[in-house]
Amino acid sequence: MPAQYMVIEQFRNKDAAAVYRRLRDRGRMAPDGLVYVASWVDHRLERCYQVMETSNPKLLDVWMANWNDLVEFEVHPVITSKEATERIAPLL
Repeated sequence: MPAQYMVIEQFRNKDAAAVYRRLRDRGRMAPDGLVYVASWVDHRLERCYQVMETSNPKLLDVWMANWNDLVEFEVHPVITSKEATERIAPLL
């Protein structure tokens, strides 16, 4: 079953234009098996919060290698609020 990851991207030099230029010109550059779910960008255009999904977390490294000259990454495995509620219910 695929897992989801919250990827926090800090744009190097606060240069969102460079990131969006590459995205426009080359696409997301995610390898097969790594799926983009959704993303949000802070109002200052300095940081992106992106959810990615994969059964093979090593694919995140492949994808991030395409961007690490423009972006610093933090990656956190996440579950949905619904899943968290189900997990915690027996402890309540």
